[in-house]
Amino acid sequence: MAMPKAVRDLVTERKYPFVLVSTIFLLLVSATLFLLSDSDSPYHRLLPFSSTSSDLAVPAPPAPRESSSASSDPIDIEPPPPPPPPPFQEPQTEYSFEWRLCGRSVGPDYIPCLDNMKVIKALKSRRHMEHRERHCPPWGSQRCLVSLPIGYKVPVPWPKSRDMVWYNNVPHPKLVEYKKDQNWVRKEGDYFVFPGGGTQFKDGVGSYVDFIQQTFPIINWGKNIRVILDVGCGVASFGGYLLDRDVITMSFAPKDEHEAQIQFALERGIPAILSVIGTQKLTFPDNAFDLLHCARCRVHWDADGGKPLYELNRILRPGGFFVWSATPVYRDDERDQNVWNSMVNITKSMCWDVVAKATDSSRIGLVIYQKPVSSSCYERRKESTPPLCEKPDQKERPWYLPLDNCLTRLPGDGTGYSWPSAWPKRLGDKPPSFSGESKEMFYEDTQHWSALVSDMYMEGIGLNWSRIRNVMDMNAGYGGFAAALVDMPLWVMNVVPVHVPDTLSVIFDRGLIGTYHDWCESYNTYPRTYDLLHSSFLFRDLRRCEMVDVVVEMDRVVRPGGYVVVQDTVEMMDKLGEMLRSLHWGVNMYRDQLLVGEKGFWRPQSVGKE
Repeated sequence: MAMPKAVRDLVTERKYPFVLVSTIFLLLVSATLFLLSDSDSPYHRLLPFSSTSSDLAVPAPPAPRESSSASSDPIDIEPPPPPPPPPFQEPQTEYSFEWRLCGRSVGPDYIPCLDNMKVIKALKSRRHMEHRERHCPPWGSQRCLVSLPIGYKVPVPWPKSRDMVWYNNVPHPKLVEYKKDQNWVRKEGDYFVFPGGGTQFKDGVGSYVDFIQQTFPIINWGKNIRVILDVGCGVASFGGYLLDRDVITMSFAPKDEHEAQIQFALERGIPAILSVIGTQKLTFPDNAFDLLHCARCRVHWDADGGKPLYELNRILRPGGFFVWSATPVYRDDERDQNVWNSMVNITKSMCWDVVAKATDSSRIGLVIYQKPVSSSCYERRKESTPPLCEKPDQKERPWYLPLDNCLTRLPGDGTGYSWPSAWPKRLGDKPPSFSGESKEMFYEDTQHWSALVSDMYMEGIGLNWSRIRNVMDMNAGYGGFAAALVDMPLWVMNVVPVHVPDTLSVIFDRGLIGTYHDWCESYNTYPRTYDLLHSSFLFRDLRRCEMVDVVVEMDRVVRPGGYVVVQDTVEMMDKLGEMLRSLHWGVNMYRDQLLVGEKGFWRPQSVGKE
């Protein structure tokens, strides 16, 4: 074959350097493009995920190599397993952050927004529990670290922790003495032991739970009743025992003279949050809970014309139930009967029906109310007291909003309401409150998190899941992360930040729990109460405060030996990694896509000013 003229001219003119340089250049460009396109390359990153995008960049498995055999049947060659994650790296250099312990006056149980004594002492009134509400210091003023209790140990693992915890982790014996005749908690050696008793649980909480369902069998635990709010929960034994029946309970109580009851609950591994029905709305969406429960919860429901009951009406799902077990239900003295008569009047004005009332073998009684599913009762009332709330032009989420003196309107046109599917089907069904662009968007989000958790979180990033019980998703979206973990022996508190699209109703419709929060302030929990904090693109959108303020709060909330897992921009993760290393956390980057931090027991020696 004759040599092409162009090539022949190059040979004749001896332009070999040109050919060599051109060839090398083309090879380098091809290699670079190959590396950038390889899913196993460190340049391949997870794409930002938000409520308007469900793009997922889960690394795809390598395709099977073609067989060199003449046979038409391909030979399956399994790809090599991914390398194990490196051990957590301790800081090797000095950093610019200088950490100090919080002042000695605040102690190891410090909660900045609930322990702001300067503001609390200056309150003009405490009549409506104002001193138990949030009073946050200015952001940036609390960049100190909370100390550890003397003798603190890694918590007792679940499920043993439901019945016993280390005394030194929650060294508050007041409840042992205060409730010694009611079997809430006992001290035995190095442990607190929780027998499952309570003020209203004379025969044990298991018997009490059975009594509720026997009284009104329409209440079917773990089927139509999945998400519960337990008001004034004590040490949360009610919610703890319902976990075995596929019911998840948001237990809440204030930080008050019943010392550390919420801290006990979280140390036991039971969902709980510090809160109070005072002057402000609870941080939950409208029509959220399937059932509300109060067993001698010390809330004056008829106070202020019934505002506390109006707040329960707001957060109770249409057709949902309120179970009230208290002395006015079953005692005949004048004081109790006055309260009962007041409750009768207020609940009738709210169109709540009494569907059951009974007394058990220990002579403890309860009444069960049901909220209406349509507006027809409201229209038939002779007096519009309380009135229906005005339809807001733009729905405000309940964050520092005052209690209403009106009844929240039913969703839709008020002609009827469809209850979510029975558990567990409701977890994957399109939620009634979902208002996304299409139902496919919701299903894609569910698949996104299912794949991500299965392919990366379970094995690849080095978490010891056997010691993870209390989990918080700091930017929960539709609750997909929690849904992907639903079969694990853990629970997830889904937090929807106040500055992002409101998806909390969707989370509750799915049969999960959560709350609103502003991460530029401290969260309503004790220190050392969560084993894992998960954050997906929270820091990218942080505006009102600095990253260091959120890092201080994360350090306060996470238990020693616990983790944070962060998906964010590379810039944010690099900055966060530097801060965590300065706190002597072990820090790894998983394939340049996830930051994983493990908290140790280190605390600074110096103490900040009071």
